[in-house]
Amino acid sequence: MSDAKAPPVGFAEMQRKGEYWRMSGPYFGRARDGGADQAFFADARHCNAQGFVHGGMLSAFLDGLLSQAVRLATHDPTVVTLHLSVDFLAMARKDEWVIGESLVTRQTRDVVFVEGRLHSGGRDVVRGSGLFKPTRPAGS
Repeated sequence: MSDAKAPPVGFAEMQRKGEYWRMSGPYFGRARDGGADQAFFADARHCNAQGFVHGGMLSAFLDGLLSQAVRLATHDPTVVTLHLSVDFLAMARKDEWVIGESLVTRQTRDVVFVEGRLHSGGRDVVRGSGLFKPTRPAGS
């Protein structure tokens, strides 16, 4: 890995399951109280013809980021996305780190509410929220 692609301070490479994540990674993460942070280095395979990170890539990354916060909060290895809301604010560009921050805002017995944002090159590029269902009931 070159110096330009060294992960942001405090981030370590994540071992993610599934072919999509292996194909589009590597991803880097760090846990923190109430949420999770993740990052990836945007290269050509993440971008459209104009060199901007594709909205579908940003949406998928946001979904993974928010679900990781839920997994950490519930200690459930599998959660299901019930609703994902995505607002695009600016463009993330090729050869920039895209960094996501998430926060669990409410947790009930059956569902967890999470908010997050993605930023790149000093710009907020996406904000979003989601509703997730852990596969195991709380307390089991």
